[in-house]
Amino acid sequence: MPAYHDLGYRSLFAHPELVRELVTQFTPFTLFDDVALSCFEPVDPVYVGEGLAARQNDIVWRVRIGEQFLYVYILLEFQSGVDRWMALRMQNYVGLLCQSLVRQHQLPPSLLLPPVLPLVFYNGVPRWSASKELAALLMDAPAELAPFQPSQRYVLIDQQRMEPAVLAANTTLLALLFRMELSSASEVKDMVLPALLTWFNDTPQESLRVSVAQWINHLAQRRGNPDSFAFGSVEKGADMGRQFETWAEEFEDIGFQKGLALAEKARMEGAAEGKVSALRSVLRTLLHKRFGDLPQTATQRIGQATQAELEQWVERSLDASGLAAVFGDDPAPA
Repeated sequence: MPAYHDLGYRSLFAHPELVRELVTQFTPFTLFDDVALSCFEPVDPVYVGEGLAARQNDIVWRVRIGEQFLYVYILLEFQSGVDRWMALRMQNYVGLLCQSLVRQHQLPPSLLLPPVLPLVFYNGVPRWSASKELAALLMDAPAELAPFQPSQRYVLIDQQRMEPAVLAANTTLLALLFRMELSSASEVKDMVLPALLTWFNDTPQESLRVSVAQWINHLAQRRGNPDSFAFGSVEKGADMGRQFETWAEEFEDIGFQKGLALAEKARMEGAAEGKVSALRSVLRTLLHKRFGDLPQTATQRIGQATQAELEQWVERSLDASGLAAVFGDDPAPA
């Protein structure tokens, strides 16, 4: 089953904008700098070998370069762990890709195979120790056989080793998302999130916003937060801004996934359903922090409550003496 890391980044790199940012901002290649987004085309990454065994690497794009319809295939492989045999896997992927192009008659009139750029995107904590060349995985061959040995290389993008200062100076959306994954909760709250919200205000793209929301959800789940949240347009009213600051302070010691994310939820403009979902998550987190694990009856009441009830309970939860006081179940004083 794909890891959260894989699923989250698949949603991002389904967009040509982020694929172009990846190769132009985080690799040494300049070939793609001035290529229009319309020249980026996704390719089905599922290949079937001679033994009819389906093989799939994560994402494949092809890019039309110049007027000659030269296609440079970009293979993206997402990794959260070091794989000693990555060079061998890449050779298999490239071979299956080429076989698929031949079988589907997708070669140019010259009948020559297109060049391929194999990329491995890695965000694991241990330093990448696997060889980036297949030759290093082969035994030394006799001189007579050396010319016939396979050769395959790939480009490694190691997210954990990116320079913070370089990332901070990069204003692209992809750089902001990398900073969100690599920064502390306070840095995300004070610097990354405001920049991200400004980016979407200046460049409103709904489909890209949805994919970023999916990526943030997977990031939160990978860090241990089971609650999902939407990334909608931001409410800019002064009252909502003050409420966001209050909740952000209240959640500061909970961590990124259980504080900043939920506070941001309540700050969203979005549809009514999104607001209710955000309030439920905020209320559950506040009550758990103050009173410990919630009984099933309390969880059910939160799940069935209206927006007005949730807002009232959130306000009460800040200084209530117990769950009964939050839900208004305390008997009236004599």
